[in-house]
Amino acid sequence: MIPTLRARFQQRFTPAGDGGPPDRFDRRLIAPMVLGSVLNPVNSSMIAVALVPIGSALGAPPSQTAWLVSGLYLATAVGQPVIGRLVDMFGPRRLYLIGTAMVGVAGLLGSVAPNLGALVAARVLLGFGTSAAYPAAMHLTRSEAERTGRDSPAGVLTALAVSAQTVSVIGPTLGGLLIGLGGWRTIFLVNVPLSLACLVLGALRLPKATKIAQGAQGADRAADAGGVPVPVARGIDLPGMALFAALLIALMVFLMKPRAEDWYLPVLALLAGAAFARRELRVPEPFIDLRVLGGNGPLLATFLRQFLSYTTAYAFLYGFTQWLEEGRGLHAAAAGLVLLPLSLTGLLVSAITGRREAVRGKLVVGSLVQIAGCAAMLTLQAGSALWLLAAVGALMGVPQGLNGLANQNALYRQADPARIGSAAGLLRTFMYLGAMAASAADAAFFQHGADTGGLHHLSLFMLAGAVLLLAVTVIDRSLGTLTPRKA
Repeated sequence: MIPTLRARFQQRFTPAGDGGPPDRFDRRLIAPMVLGSVLNPVNSSMIAVALVPIGSALGAPPSQTAWLVSGLYLATAVGQPVIGRLVDMFGPRRLYLIGTAMVGVAGLLGSVAPNLGALVAARVLLGFGTSAAYPAAMHLTRSEAERTGRDSPAGVLTALAVSAQTVSVIGPTLGGLLIGLGGWRTIFLVNVPLSLACLVLGALRLPKATKIAQGAQGADRAADAGGVPVPVARGIDLPGMALFAALLIALMVFLMKPRAEDWYLPVLALLAGAAFARRELRVPEPFIDLRVLGGNGPLLATFLRQFLSYTTAYAFLYGFTQWLEEGRGLHAAAAGLVLLPLSLTGLLVSAITGRREAVRGKLVVGSLVQIAGCAAMLTLQAGSALWLLAAVGALMGVPQGLNGLANQNALYRQADPARIGSAAGLLRTFMYLGAMAASAADAAFFQHGADTGGLHHLSLFMLAGAVLLLAVTVIDRSLGTLTPRKA
């Protein structure tokens, strides 16, 4: 009796990863993994219905409020692979806790920001803070697969993807309700309780070390040819990270407002990219191992599909929402309700298809429905009935529930397990690059407000991206060979 009670006590109170069931995924990890991973999508999507109210309150046109979107995504595009690499080296716990704490600080700063510049700064800090949880979650998933000796259950990956997609499509409705209750500053303040919940769950449930991180640190500390121990810090490629950041910043600043007099920005991006590639191919511990990526064509194709999928998805989310408020004349709360079918469809499709990987099939169907949705947007007018607007949203919810999950499953099978955190960070980076491209497109087509003509031009841009996504998916034969892999 006493040994049985002792065993139950140990199983219940032993820290995660230090004594869980030897052949089962430690389900105590799921709550902090999921909650942390949704911090970015909830902030990415709630801002969609807040852009017009913020612009009105601060006297800023859409071309300037677009930086509220791009600032966050620029920070996350840089932060995700950087923090993902640190997660691979040092383990997920400390990065998770630091990142989620930054989210709370950013929420407080945004709730009291006096002008647009301060608000953009808060969004940048928010972007860096939300960059830790997803690489940490993917690292933990792979670590648990190695600990148990079994391929991680599809339900874990599905929970990550479905939660992120659900929150991203529910975000506009939630944002609209929060704005209706307390004004646009409430969408920043809501990050404070979310951050506190992540900190508590992370401190209680995340392991202090994982098998993958221990192996990476051991390799970094291994003696070099001369028998001298190599410190872990040598594995942090700070120059590579800086060049990568310079590449993205110069490119994004130019794309947000392309002008002939800013010709030096794409040149700077090109030079930074060349220097980044040269360095990463020469250093022993690169920030992004281009040699591995160069030999992994299927993974590169997955990154491209992620970019194309989310360029169209975010162009719709931000552009269509702004048009609902300005071109159609709806209040932010009403626009959020019109987008509710988008949320429900995305959730339903993810729930139905989540446990079946079927990467190729999901991407084909997702891209075809995106094409149909973009074509439907070309028929919309300022006087279009609300049911038609809701129907277009419902149609665009289908690829929301398919494409992201398919790309995540593909990456899990294609990436090097020892660099799963940095690979997951790169997957999110390409997602955010798509969001930045979408934000730049919105700024270009809505220069003088979100009118119907601008919406139709945006629809043609989205249509081209959806067609390209279909083509990249159809010609990639490697998608048909993806199978569950043992740890």
